[in-house]
Amino acid sequence: YSLSAILAVGYRVRSHRGTQFRQWATARLSEYLVKGFAMDDERLKNPPGKGQKDYFDEQLERIRDIRSSERRFYQKVLDIYATSVDYTPNTDLSQRFFATVQNKMHWAAHGQTAAEVIHARVDAARPFMGLKTTRPGGIIRKEDVSIAKNYLDPEELGALNRIVNAYIEFAELRALQRKVMTMRDWITKLDEFLKLSEHELLDHAGRVSAEQAKMKAELEYDRYRKLEDAQPRPVDADFDTVVKQLQKPAPKPQKKKKP
Repeated sequence: YSLSAILAVGYRVRSHRGTQFRQWATARLSEYLVKGFAMDDERLKNPPGKGQKDYFDEQLERIRDIRSSERRFYQKVLDIYATSVDYTPNTDLSQRFFATVQNKMHWAAHGQTAAEVIHARVDAARPFMGLKTTRPGGIIRKEDVSIAKNYLDPEELGALNRIVNAYIEFAELRALQRKVMTMRDWITKLDEFLKLSEHELLDHAGRVSAEQAKMKAELEYDRYRKLEDAQPRPVDADFDTVVKQLQKPAPKPQKKKKP
């Protein structure tokens, strides 16, 4: 039987086994709604048999992508930064530290800083403004166009995800060793980590500032919205078709010929 049929029967059958199924399904659904994920740990720990599809690598790739998302990465970098002996809870310093780490990783992955990739690739005339990653349904919000990761192609994104995840693991191991580290030490360790993996190091501030990139991205977004609003929507086209049909004169009834 198909999975859809099994689920449908499981929710309808009135038996002890059906009750067990509904309890199990409700527990999985509750876990998903509360935590945002549900996993079969034992199945993931043990590779499937021959001829069965293995989804383990797909799950790892999705986790890497989540960990390297800008908000998650920013929080993780700040957690690492907070272990520095010269740490001060200053927002401006925190943002500069994050920008330095982020730019070094972007440069290692594709040869541009975060600001450079936004400035070079954002274009209102291109499909989805040049973004390779959008919200479901191709929806683009203003805040999306200032995130460099959204412009990367699959190969560049895969490289960045792996660099970010590997560095986070490395930094967490360093933090567990309880060794005294300064902010400068963390940057030095990042350079050493990138050298070890034979990536190119960023040794300058980049040709485009974050402010320039954000300004251009938001201007292009405004242009994009105007272009999109000028396009006829499917519902408008359907409405015009109905109106035209209503405007057509009704055919005159034909007179019946007398016998």
